Amino acid sequence: MFSNRPSNSSARQSRPRTGVRAAALTIPLAIAGVLGAAVPPAQAAPAQAQAQAQARATHHSGPSQCRGEGVDTSARIRYQSDVVIKAPLSTVFKLQTDVERWPAWQPPVLTMKRLDPGPLRKGSQFRWTTPAPATPSTPATTLEITSTVQQLQRNHCVLWRGPAIGEGLRIDEGVHLWTFTEVKGGVRVHTEETWTGAQVEADIPTATAALGAGLEAWLHDLKTTAESRTRAQ
Repeated sequence: MFSNRPSNSSARQSRPRTGVRAAALTIPLAIAGVLGAAVPPAQAAPAQAQAQAQARATHHSGPSQCRGEGVDTSARIRYQSDVVIKAPLSTVFKLQTDVERWPAWQPPVLTMKRLDPGPLRKGSQFRWTTPAPATPSTPATTLEITSTVQQLQRNHCVLWRGPAIGEGLRIDEGVHLWTFTEVKGGVRVHTEETWTGAQVEADIPTATAALGAGLEAWLHDLKTTAESRTRAQ
């Protein structure tokens, strides 16, 4: 997704399907965006956004999966990051998977619509929008993202994928993985996303910086909201 601001979480970037975010393209998905997030640090010069993403990059120990599935390992655009949230696991997981309420705590999510009833589960679909500012090669636009849940395990992980399409900008497929692990002091949230598509692959550094900024903003919003709700209880 496309994003508004960076977080204090540690990020990871490796080589390079949803939530999709973008910052320099813009969240944010947020993405990201995606994930899900619209005007961010990535609205700064692409080189600056890239440098910020690289400065936070670290190496995640081993591949992450949800019920045996993960992101697109062949994708050339990929970013991953972690944050520890001081809140109960049930609070964090519910906040993240109650997708219809994303606009209430993620400013970059402009609209959200579930395409099927009931709780989020494997096969569920949702459609959402997020703004993407202009870059030297693409116009300012609003991306419409149609996400399909590939896997979900309650209080453990969720994986979705789908395209993000706007006027003059297209991400053929974003694959977005989230995992949730109880640790001392809270919950470690790991997120990882990949993008594929000729347009974004034409400028991998800018696309990766946009993706990274979006995911950092998403983690920031998730942490801030979950911890605020926990303190209010």
